[in-house]
Amino acid sequence: MGVLNGKVAVVTGAGRGIGRGEAHLMAAEGASVVVNDVGGEWDGQGQDTRPAQQVVDELEAAGAKAAANYDDISTWSGAESLVRQAIETFGGLDIVVNNAGILRDAMIFNMTEENWDAVVKVHMKGHASVTHHACAYWRGKAKAGETTSGRIINTSSEAGLYGLKGQGNYAAAKAGIASLTQVTAREMKKYNVTANCIAPRARTRLITNTFGDTVMAAPEQGFDVFAPENVAPLVTYLASDASAHISGQVFVVMGGLVQLMKPWEAGPSIDNEATWDVETLAGQIDKLFDGAKSSPE
Repeated sequence: MGVLNGKVAVVTGAGRGIGRGEAHLMAAEGASVVVNDVGGEWDGQGQDTRPAQQVVDELEAAGAKAAANYDDISTWSGAESLVRQAIETFGGLDIVVNNAGILRDAMIFNMTEENWDAVVKVHMKGHASVTHHACAYWRGKAKAGETTSGRIINTSSEAGLYGLKGQGNYAAAKAGIASLTQVTAREMKKYNVTANCIAPRARTRLITNTFGDTVMAAPEQGFDVFAPENVAPLVTYLASDASAHISGQVFVVMGGLVQLMKPWEAGPSIDNEATWDVETLAGQIDKLFDGAKSSPE
């Protein structure tokens, strides 16, 4: 008996890399999986049904239940179609793994509107679209008096948590995803739905096409720290009933490392107990940093 026995999951961007690994492990743990992938290039260009179908073929060959989906989840209608397919094909929906993403890097002064919109649409809106339709389904069940629960696992990035230069569109979307996770966790708690978020360090097309094949390269022997499959165990755990007490959290995951990230926290303060004048504020504001760096590297 797997930890996801009888569950129904959708995994976006599951035709390759991290999403493929997640789909495989969740299926091995008993879930029926809808494998969503438009099959585009790493920058979002093009479309190809083969990656999603290949993963489905692999899962079915291993004895799992799976179905391919090629909808564009960066649209409300595409996400609705994905959620509906899971419900109609497998009788319900228990788990959403939002993973799909693209990259179009540029410094903010070189960023085009098209590239900003494309990246934010796939990442930020793509997460919101699938989350919206899944949550509407779970809320509808609860309001009808049915027992319900759900698991949402989103995919952020350390670029979004720390602000990596050259990735203003990607980092902004990934930071937004972390915040969306916290909002969803609060809004859906009464319906027994959890929402958590991962920030994976793994070898994917987005990494190798941006930084080259030598970055995060697989070792000739021994543990492959950056193998995308290493991300799947945490995601699968967060998709299980055993994780019901965890929600609104962000985890960095790499190899065997799982690290809890802390959200924005209030830091040092200064208080003039009256409206500041600029000169006085200028003489006091460095106390907030107390020897710490006051600007990024």
